[in-house]
Amino acid sequence: MKMPPLLLFATLAFWGWQSNLPWAGVAAGVVLELPRVTSFRWELEEVDFNRIWSFCVLMVLALAGYIFTTNDQGGLTGMFQGLSALRKMSDSSSVAATSVLRWLPLIFLPFLVAQTYNVRSAVPLTAISLVFRLRRRRGESLLSGRYLDVSYPYFIVCIFSAGIHTNTATISYFWGQGALILWALWTMRTGRYGFKVWLGALVLVLLLGFFGQYGINGAERVVQNFDAQMFARFFRSNTSPTQSSTLIGQIGELKLSPSIVIWLEPGEVGQAPAYLREASYQNYSAKTMIWFAGSTNFDEVAHAPHEDTTWLLVPGKTNHAVATITAYLNGHDDQLGYPKGVLPLPSGSSRLEKLPVYSLKKNLTGAVLALGPGLLIFDAKYGPGATCDSPPDTSTNQMDLRIPADETNALARVVAEMGAASHSETEKRLAVAAFFSRQFTYSTWQGRDKRRTPDATPLTRFLLTSRSGHCEYFATATVLLLRQLGIPARYAVGYYVHETSGSGYVIRERDAHAWCLAWNRQTKTWEDFDTTPGSWVAAEGRHSAAWDSLSDLRTWVVLQFEKLRWRQANLRQYILWTLVPVMLVLLYYILFQSRGRRRTVAKKSAGGAAVIWPGHDSAFYRLETALAARGLPRQPAEPLSEWLERVLAEPALADLRAPLRELLIFHYRYRFDPLGLTGEEKEAFTQNVELVFEKLPLQQSGK
Repeated sequence: MKMPPLLLFATLAFWGWQSNLPWAGVAAGVVLELPRVTSFRWELEEVDFNRIWSFCVLMVLALAGYIFTTNDQGGLTGMFQGLSALRKMSDSSSVAATSVLRWLPLIFLPFLVAQTYNVRSAVPLTAISLVFRLRRRRGESLLSGRYLDVSYPYFIVCIFSAGIHTNTATISYFWGQGALILWALWTMRTGRYGFKVWLGALVLVLLLGFFGQYGINGAERVVQNFDAQMFARFFRSNTSPTQSSTLIGQIGELKLSPSIVIWLEPGEVGQAPAYLREASYQNYSAKTMIWFAGSTNFDEVAHAPHEDTTWLLVPGKTNHAVATITAYLNGHDDQLGYPKGVLPLPSGSSRLEKLPVYSLKKNLTGAVLALGPGLLIFDAKYGPGATCDSPPDTSTNQMDLRIPADETNALARVVAEMGAASHSETEKRLAVAAFFSRQFTYSTWQGRDKRRTPDATPLTRFLLTSRSGHCEYFATATVLLLRQLGIPARYAVGYYVHETSGSGYVIRERDAHAWCLAWNRQTKTWEDFDTTPGSWVAAEGRHSAAWDSLSDLRTWVVLQFEKLRWRQANLRQYILWTLVPVMLVLLYYILFQSRGRRRTVAKKSAGGAAVIWPGHDSAFYRLETALAARGLPRQPAEPLSEWLERVLAEPALADLRAPLRELLIFHYRYRFDPLGLTGEEKEAFTQNVELVFEKLPLQQSGK
């Protein structure tokens, strides 16, 4: 079934309209419709179609790789427009897929042009099927003469690609593609059913599709939100900047995963921060064992002038130490649909560079909340001095000095035991550190204390009786002890950096840590103050197993995929270096080493020669001429097979039906099979045509 005139032109114009490339669509449509008014043709062979198809496939791979690994948006147009606004970036996997699908009509246009301008308006199956190509090379004759008109498949691709855009439940695309499909189906409608039945069924399908697009619109948003979080939630739990639930008071063993969640590369080998802080909190509830931030308000972080990826946490502060951090955003913004989460930052971070996030906010207790891609790789500049935390609360609430009433008695007893109430702040801090160092031990196991009293809190039992616990006990107790001694303090959570990996460090989930931030009144800065015994690192390390290396390998593989997915890999140049030379060589062979020859399809003129094409001297044409002379001419554009079946309906040709059908098969082989006929087959074919031809004068056509 041939493509109706102007249908491809209208389809490509519709695609260009929907893709905001109207002139590209119109130009492509004109190129495909020109053969209807021009005689220019190429005589292409199977190898030419193979090369053109391979070129188109390589174009798909190159475009997908380019978009998938670059940091800009907008599909192919981004290759010429530069980097897009970082705040409009989206998931690279979906961008790459949709961009490539949107450009399929132009990518495969050369292949359809080759078919349209070929002497035979069809392509060999071996060109588009690797399986058929391999079978063909093994000499399987069943594939000889197997051709396919790809006009309708290309038509479907154009309709599909025109719909690759955000589903906003508009009607322009729906009714446009409905009209084009109706146009195509009209030429292929069957006479088995009446026109009313056919039209009624089509209208019903269109109405179902029209109302169904609204449901798809809602489902699309649900799927996108799920996809954005599928990988982030796989790695680690969400850290909230507003509250932190501790495991204080829970019975049993504290176990954390050995999975790597953060990678750190110091600017200088061996110069790495001790802690990566995510958040800190001011208010502790003894009843729920939960720490709360003093405020839930977040302020926008300003970026450096003319530098969209450089953010100033502490403007004016100069630091020389730098660490490259690779981490996941482990939360999700339900309104915008983007990943979000708190950043793990070195203590004293003042400036974040190469951080491609959509927005960056911070609260009064130093939590930095990012909204952006699910994976971030950025540079953090840090050092001693001012931090992005607010000074101690001096309001009537004095949040940084607040102590729960349930813990007051135990804290007073400990302060009396230390005898440091009258010392200077420096001496008080030293006394607290010595108190925990001499009399406490680290333990991930919490059993039942036989000496416990009914009204004692878990923290009271830790301070007065058990004196053994994990980091959350030590950090909470330290914060409250310093406050009891009049020193503002906050509870901090994050990770401890200690495990080297090559020139950098890896941070595992079991490296999650809690410690104290103490206010230094002399320097007016917050300082890390960690009283957890150093043995906690070795204690956590005892949980490692032999298969941790396999887990590390899995995590590394996933990281490489995530780098590609979230556009954090610089592979574009390697893809271009690999694919572009191959495509140029292939293009050279297509244009200059083609086995095809240019042909002009036209009538024989007075001064010119007749058109020569494969099988032009087939003896079957003598039969066609003879039958036409007897009143059975072949109609314009009528295939030989259909014409012959119409001719054989004549009663006078009943005895020649089998021979003529067999001769037509040989004619097709001679005409279209790249291998043609052998010398013996051609001679037998000619002799059989002569035998049938001799019988034609004895037949009557009934005219």
